[in-house]
Amino acid sequence: MTADQSGPRSVRPRSHGTQRTRLNLKVTLPTADQAVRLARQAARDALAGWQLAHLEETAVLLVSELVTNAVRHARGTYAIALDLETAGTWLRIEVQDADPRWPEPRTPGRFDETGFGFVLVDALADKWGVRETATGKAVWAELDTRPGGEPVTWAARAARMMCL
Repeated sequence: MTADQSGPRSVRPRSHGTQRTRLNLKVTLPTADQAVRLARQAARDALAGWQLAHLEETAVLLVSELVTNAVRHARGTYAIALDLETAGTWLRIEVQDADPRWPEPRTPGRFDETGFGFVLVDALADKWGVRETATGKAVWAELDTRPGGEPVTWAARAARMMCL
């Protein structure tokens, strides 16, 4: 995490004229085991401060999966950046690392114990993708923040996927 470990106080509103206020959190994480725990806590704190607690379960799971993938697979990366941003009707979760190789999502076998990260991301996010950055790549996911448009919980979606 960055030297400023002040939690929600590092969440800064940005106003863009007549546009709605954007709220943004940027956290730098180590590429170590504690990165996922720190990322989940930062996401929980930000969502509570932004009054988006109804998205906590899904958003924290997405943060966990994206950060875990970066910790496990990003070569040449010494720090991972987690960006959370909300404005209007969406929440964007983005994880940046220094590895230019894009992820290669796969469909895990029935008895595989790993490889389900992007299956979950695809099932939970309203949309997601990958983009190049000046230093590597960013993997992002977006959620609808409207209470009526909120995603089904990850448990319900997982159960639905098992029925397919």
